[in-house]
Amino acid sequence: MPQVRIVAKNFMDMVASLPAVKLDNLYNNPFICEAIIRSLPPLAKKYVIQLLYIDSPISAKFFEEWVLSDGSTKHKVAIDRLVQLRLLSENFDRKKDKSYQLHPKFQFNLRKHIVHGGVLPRESMPSNITVRLPTLEELDAYASEQWECFLLHLMSSSEAGKTINIRTSMMKVFQRGLMIQRDDREPPKLTESGFQFLLMDTNAQLWYIIREYITNAEESGVDSADLISFLLELSFHVAGEAYNSNTLTDVQRSIIRDLSDLGLVKLQQGRKESWFIPTKFATNLSTSLSDTSSRKQGFVVVETNFRLYAYSSSKLHCEILRLFARVEYQLPNLIVCAITKESLYKAFQNGISAEQNAHPRVAERIPSVPENVTDQIRLWESDLNRIEMTPAHIYEEFPSRSDTIGQYQRNITHKKYGILVFNVSRVYTLF
Repeated sequence: MPQVRIVAKNFMDMVASLPAVKLDNLYNNPFICEAIIRSLPPLAKKYVIQLLYIDSPISAKFFEEWVLSDGSTKHKVAIDRLVQLRLLSENFDRKKDKSYQLHPKFQFNLRKHIVHGGVLPRESMPSNITVRLPTLEELDAYASEQWECFLLHLMSSSEAGKTINIRTSMMKVFQRGLMIQRDDREPPKLTESGFQFLLMDTNAQLWYIIREYITNAEESGVDSADLISFLLELSFHVAGEAYNSNTLTDVQRSIIRDLSDLGLVKLQQGRKESWFIPTKFATNLSTSLSDTSSRKQGFVVVETNFRLYAYSSSKLHCEILRLFARVEYQLPNLIVCAITKESLYKAFQNGISAEQNAHPRVAERIPSVPENVTDQIRLWESDLNRIEMTPAHIYEEFPSRSDTIGQYQRNITHKKYGILVFNVSRVYTLF
């Protein structure tokens, strides 16, 4: 099975990949327009604001005058992004001079949104109807717990602790490219791309899963533009506020149930009404990856004696460590492991390479882990690649050895084969 390169993309990359008709329809929604401008590079935002009240095309040469000489690269990135999202349309006059014009629908709705503000399709429910709502700290803990539980199920781990309601077919979609199952009798195993996925930040993981979710929904007949529009609208809701589920369509209710298993929303039921509460995962969907990537300090210590200490109580962290180390014992907030030849052989067989054994942030430091440990890991990996298999051809049942040699020489002359193995009187000779 070919490996899939995991690339962290946000919603705007998915928006840009939509057909032109669907993309134009999205710009009817003012919240989509705001989400778009939030995601743009700084220089691209500046261009949109400057063009917001200009209705005629602007010459490309005039655009270039807005930038200093050393900003040409950023200028090109900004223009390419705006054209990719169809926010700028390219026009050419008779002299073939290029000009740009802001998307009329986007321009109108963004103006309206900036001047008059926007009203969400649904308002938060009054506190006298809802039961006790969770605090933001409790909601963050719930979101993290749900996401960790989902990842444990994704890895087919028995340590998940509780079940989630994601359909088996949907889980297989999420596992596509991350897990591989060579035999129906064996459980799925993590691939190299899957290990890379586990090392990503939570928001990058979330965007990857949401992208797979949208792709699968489109294959099931759900309009991807409508789904993206709903998810982006959801990102403008207030984290911790309750919103009536009766304001959702049947398709949106199904989506909300799936999102609750991922930790994006929390569902609650009252005596008469039911509601959903967005978490920080949902409200971060419309922001850029660089704005949401967490910069937590590391919690893993590797010693020169190949002992590994992880200061964590997470079952997920323990399962990740188990992929390439032997877990010796686990305390309430400490996991103690040993990096052994056998544990690493198991990791190498699953497609995990020696270069991946350091987290990207740790790998930036020199040395990232003790040099004797990294050198030994590379040596253990090279042990598995000492023998190289080359296709060969066997010739046998020749009447004499001279006929065998003659056949060998003719094949070498015509450069037909590189390695030949002959059988003369049940004795093999390798040339």
